[in-house]
Amino acid sequence: MIFRKGELFNGPGGLALGAKNAGFIHPETGEEWKIQHVWSNDYDSNACKTYGYNICGDENDESVHIGPVENLPIGNKDVIGDIDCFAFGFPCNDYSQVGEKKGLNGTFGPLYSYGIKVLRLYQPKFFIAENVGGLQSANEGQAFVKILSELEEVGYKLTPHLYRFEEYGVPQARHRIIIVGIRNDLAKEGIEFKVPAPTTLASTEYKTSRQAILEPPIPEDAPNHEMPRHTKKVQEMLSYIPAGENAWYLGIPEELRLNVKGARLSSIYKRLDPNRPAYTVTGSGGGGTHMYHWSENRALTNRERARLQTFPDDFMFFGSKEAIRKQIGMAVPPEGAKIVFNAVLKTFAGIEYDSIPPIEKLQLENLRGTKKESVKELVTSL
Repeated sequence: MIFRKGELFNGPGGLALGAKNAGFIHPETGEEWKIQHVWSNDYDSNACKTYGYNICGDENDESVHIGPVENLPIGNKDVIGDIDCFAFGFPCNDYSQVGEKKGLNGTFGPLYSYGIKVLRLYQPKFFIAENVGGLQSANEGQAFVKILSELEEVGYKLTPHLYRFEEYGVPQARHRIIIVGIRNDLAKEGIEFKVPAPTTLASTEYKTSRQAILEPPIPEDAPNHEMPRHTKKVQEMLSYIPAGENAWYLGIPEELRLNVKGARLSSIYKRLDPNRPAYTVTGSGGGGTHMYHWSENRALTNRERARLQTFPDDFMFFGSKEAIRKQIGMAVPPEGAKIVFNAVLKTFAGIEYDSIPPIEKLQLENLRGTKKESVKELVTSL
């Protein structure tokens, strides 16, 4: 069974690589179950080259449509082919906990509606949508309710859940909302998606940043592994910061401390703790936000960040250092995505797998009809 996949906001291909690597041979029928790329879209030309090279085998593959989603001829199956499944990590800028949190009122907030358009015109058998945990509280909870409602209205039974990826073998504390939708007619026939159970529950067994970066060592000729450059002052300041601490560590000499007034972000010049999963890899930010090695006085290389995001070493990113950093930070960890896609495939194949109940207060029926004051309480219970 092959599911043909379309994708919006494809980024460098975190979701796509997870889908590509998912699949299995059915133990009873011997049939191969997998997901096959058909088309995708993103406005970022560098991300599209990365996606094309690694997912399609050609950085200029014509199935990867570069440009604003508004210009994509959604529904024109002669231009972009028919699909059985759909993925979209709609832009998170306006839902992130870092920033102005404009939600639906921002530039990027309303772009999820193009995913709704794909679902309405193609009616794929299932979809997977991903966004940051901050989606739950945007616009006092109303953004999340609106998005869930519209997804349901186009004909899908929804299973939204907040995935803590460190519980699924990802060496990073990355928490993301993933919504899995099964088309209503298939859901009525008994196709019921269940949230895959975490592979690791004990925090002492989480994969650490040291394991991710050093086991095995990154080959010297690995792509995107150029060492960063720092001023002597930054290097000297870093030398006083222990593993797991940041620029506000009291042991830093006065003359080396940052002259910052107001809010002090905890991620500024923060070193990794080698014995724990990394803090969240981000794709933007100025000086001091590039993630820092636990013992070497430097920021991480893009390849090290990619390892924290579970991209393999032969996954090549295109663009400048900052363009690549952005792609890595905005991506879905492929190994986390693979677990979700495999669970969906097993759902359709009738194969049992370990699962857990979704967070009950995330269920749409519990959100509908609630007062504005209580919606925020419900969706922030994630």
